[in-house]
Amino acid sequence: MPELYVNHHSKVHQMDARVKVILTLVWVFSVSFLPFSAWLAFIAHESMIISILWLSRIGMGSIAKRSLLALPFALAALPLVFSGPAPHLPLLHLNDLQIFYSPSGAVRFTGIVLKSMLSIQVASLLAATTSFPNILQALRQLRFPELLIAIIGFMWRYLYLMRDEVTRMLRARTSRSAVIPGAHHGGGSLPWRAGVAGGMVGNLFLRSLERSDRVYQAMVSRGYNGELPPYPTTSLSKQDTAALVFGMSTLMLIGLLGVLSGV
Repeated sequence: MPELYVNHHSKVHQMDARVKVILTLVWVFSVSFLPFSAWLAFIAHESMIISILWLSRIGMGSIAKRSLLALPFALAALPLVFSGPAPHLPLLHLNDLQIFYSPSGAVRFTGIVLKSMLSIQVASLLAATTSFPNILQALRQLRFPELLIAIIGFMWRYLYLMRDEVTRMLRARTSRSAVIPGAHHGGGSLPWRAGVAGGMVGNLFLRSLERSDRVYQAMVSRGYNGELPPYPTTSLSKQDTAALVFGMSTLMLIGLLGVLSGV
């Protein structure tokens, strides 16, 4: 699992993490409340993302690839294309089978896909320009619940521990698997390999429980009492305040454009 943060010296990277967290949350909410047919607003949001990527010197390719994660979830809305509001127009005719689609449902499906991809791009942009410890510190300074912040922090760190466990298990499986010359893969039939994969998943679950208990005991022995150590709260600089006001104003204007153009 690669690190999402890209270490560059840019104005976006040097901006206070609280400003970026607030703008990201407002950005996601503003995108989610746009009408499904607010095409001009979608274009404006994507233009803003590209501009910020250019300022932060981060390639568009990595952000675009991460936005594809929204496709499997957005496909759940695919039935809207065929079962949306009337009228239903013919789409395909195969012998005695005729398939109809709903133009309104197609617009809704496209809007859902665009909203999902834009939201993931904005979240990926935050992760690429802000280190994870700074994000946690920003959440604490913004008075988010301490328990929620602790859960997010532990979850992120345990992901890397689980990655190491999975790497060791895959290495052990590979070292014990012989490949017959001319065969495309090692091991037995597909059901047999599925059983081995299921056993590995169960083993990973047990190892995760054991590792989490050892990590917790190590934390307790070092003075952890369930609360995060105090972190001083500092005020925003004039540049960060100006960036926050400019970002909020721009998002409000784009939201107004989306409401007017999507009606």
